[in-house]
Amino acid sequence: MTHLYLIRHGEAMSAISGFVGDGGLSPLGVVQAQRLHDRLAATKELKADVLIASTLPRALQTAQIIAPALGLPVQHDDEIQELRPGEAEGMDVETFRETYGEPDYENMPFRPMAPAGESWGQFMLRVGTALDRIVREHEGKTIVLVCHGGVIDGSFLYFFRMSAWTLPPARFSTRNTSITHWKKSESRNGERWRLVKYNDAFHLHDIGLSTRIPWGQLLTQPASDAERPSVPLPSEQPENEG
Repeated sequence: MTHLYLIRHGEAMSAISGFVGDGGLSPLGVVQAQRLHDRLAATKELKADVLIASTLPRALQTAQIIAPALGLPVQHDDEIQELRPGEAEGMDVETFRETYGEPDYENMPFRPMAPAGESWGQFMLRVGTALDRIVREHEGKTIVLVCHGGVIDGSFLYFFRMSAWTLPPARFSTRNTSITHWKKSESRNGERWRLVKYNDAFHLHDIGLSTRIPWGQLLTQPASDAERPSVPLPSEQPENEG
């Protein structure tokens, strides 16, 4: 059984300072990553075999903060970076819009956001290729990727085999340091990927409060968490059933 956990980085300086690109974590982003560290250290809910991070500073910093809770070194992977902005890197948002216009990924998915940058189609191809490589290289293991919202968006297109060339009709809103969990297991029709959880950021709920979440007193998994649908799918019917 292969488990893939995708963790979005903490809040980035670029998100609060209004520029395109990186700049590392904001002060709040550091706190968010520390809260995730505290959760993972206390609950031991994530017994990972490998920890891989995007090489962009905001993701690397997040991975370095949570790494002690997992007891793993951080491996670097350029291919799980966010969409690459090219010549727009470092521009303030208003200057970017005045220079290159607002990106329209829905109607122009093959247009880069700026020269030397990526288009939506190129980005999704890179993400799908990277995810395919990583899950094959670490088959049967528990993998943690510290990455970006766009990469997590791309995981839905990859695992659900949706078109990578156009934006999906529904959008995602992935929170900072949230956990998305995909699991690959056997079924009667072969191997199947399932989405176990998306956007789990419960560890952020005590930021700003005087009381902390008592992670050490919580079960790793809900006691009633039976892994079966209320109505069995055709692929899950026993062989002797019609």
